[in-house]
Amino acid sequence: MSDIRRSILWVIFGFSMILLWDRWQIYNGRPATFFPGSQPAATAPAAATGAPADPAVPTPTVPTGSAAADAADATATPPASAIPRERHTVRTDVFELTFDSEGGALVGARLLQHATETGKALQRSFTPLTLLTTEGGRTYVAQTGVIGPAAAPTHKTPMRLVEPAGGAPIALADGQDRLVLRFESEPVGGLVLGKTYTLQRGRYAIDVQHTLRNVGTEPVTARVYQQLVRDGRKAESETPFYTTFTGPAVYSDAAKYQKVEFANIDKGKVDIQRQASDGYVAMVQHYFFSAWLLPAGVERENFVRKVGDVYAVGQIGPALTVAPGQEQTFGAQLYVGPQEEKVLETLAPGLELVKDYGWLTILAKPLYWLLEKIHGLVGNWGWAIVLLVVLIKAAFYWLNASAYRSMAKMKAINPRIMEMRERLKDKPQLLQQEMLRLYREEKVNPLGGCLPILIQIPVFIALYWVLLASVEMRNAPWVGWIVDLSSPDPYYVLPLVMTLTTLVQTALNPLPPDPLQAKMMWLMPLIFSVMFFFFPAGLVLYWITNNVLTIAQQAYINHSMGVPLKINLPKFK
Repeated sequence: MSDIRRSILWVIFGFSMILLWDRWQIYNGRPATFFPGSQPAATAPAAATGAPADPAVPTPTVPTGSAAADAADATATPPASAIPRERHTVRTDVFELTFDSEGGALVGARLLQHATETGKALQRSFTPLTLLTTEGGRTYVAQTGVIGPAAAPTHKTPMRLVEPAGGAPIALADGQDRLVLRFESEPVGGLVLGKTYTLQRGRYAIDVQHTLRNVGTEPVTARVYQQLVRDGRKAESETPFYTTFTGPAVYSDAAKYQKVEFANIDKGKVDIQRQASDGYVAMVQHYFFSAWLLPAGVERENFVRKVGDVYAVGQIGPALTVAPGQEQTFGAQLYVGPQEEKVLETLAPGLELVKDYGWLTILAKPLYWLLEKIHGLVGNWGWAIVLLVVLIKAAFYWLNASAYRSMAKMKAINPRIMEMRERLKDKPQLLQQEMLRLYREEKVNPLGGCLPILIQIPVFIALYWVLLASVEMRNAPWVGWIVDLSSPDPYYVLPLVMTLTTLVQTALNPLPPDPLQAKMMWLMPLIFSVMFFFFPAGLVLYWITNNVLTIAQQAYINHSMGVPLKINLPKFK
């Protein structure tokens, strides 16, 4: 039994080291060594780059104000215009947004209820978190425009702010629930493009209405596109020991949630659902994201591509035919904000999947639901984590009890097994027969202590991802010095307690007969514990709670069976 347990522990330890090395490679910008991901089948050159089939789609360059940069983008260079280029700042209770008159694009977004600082730094200052920006060497913007058979207004076309007028600071007033901004272009190819942004109090979802007005003498067929453009930098909340996905994502009912790594875009390996009548496109990072949402049933063409040093994900709407003197409208929603699961579920099917739980989503979602319900009762995310682990351990109590009874029986007969190993060390076949006979006589199942524990591993891995992915943990206090469950313990108290409880668990297990194995059995938890000095405090808290409950239950089962607890220490000399 002890051999089997050690083998399983070695497998888990080895696999953990492989995963850590793999994440380290990805974190440092190198391809994954062991899990590089599936390679999509080769596609035609246009599809491989993620470029739409229509060659008139404007290149997703970023407004820079540089004449040289604009001239280099020949497909999107706007015609000469008397409209001056301006930036307009808009403020609501949750946003401070910056709009550029070039294309009426959203080029800046600060989230007023989320701080840039975390942990102890937040106690010294509060700077709203910047998500969209074109400053400080960063690029992250939301753009829209029109594709026509010839020239058409694009995200590079000069536009004038026509509502509200006057040029005064634009802000949501007290008692006001809605704020409307409208941009309008000059005629390009016979079309005038109007963009209306509607902001609402307490909402990160922005309604965007496109109006295409034909001022020419011939009917015009055009398609509206939306895109999110950003650089390839990772979120600052990541560390070498854990990383989360950063990059474009496309969702459709047919293909579900599809993430596209920046590295795969660089290689031209983009495999997404291109034609769809539902879903969304998004730019995702740890805790926050942006997304373009179209109404269900509206045909769209999705694309992901790289132009220059930036990456774009977007969608092109259906063809709209506008008769002379008439106009057509095309509505969309733009979300820019945190990954709040309850809010996202109400906006669009599948939008909550940007909060990525990986392959254990089926377990993680109910765990988050339960965690959120507990938080509603206790009002503190730290205590909610503790109580959730208690409930999980209670749910598995009888399964664990069976495992610990089996371990206790194994400890009781362990001296006889050790004597048998020594006496029959030169007769392995006879040793095996004698051990099987002993197991039958004592009614001991060698696997009884391992299988129940292995069954529970996916549950605790799922809980790990729930705590790592939930923006609610960001700057959420627990007690005393723990002011941010998403940041490492600043004084390393929790990691030290976690290490101590792990060592106690190890000490309660019988030592292997091989002195070298015994030493390694003690070194493994120490090596494993090093990682937790860099893990978020919420994750360490959940692990400590699980360790303490495991030790308590193991002690109780041993006492009830009359098997005394014994601290087993190896000889390191």
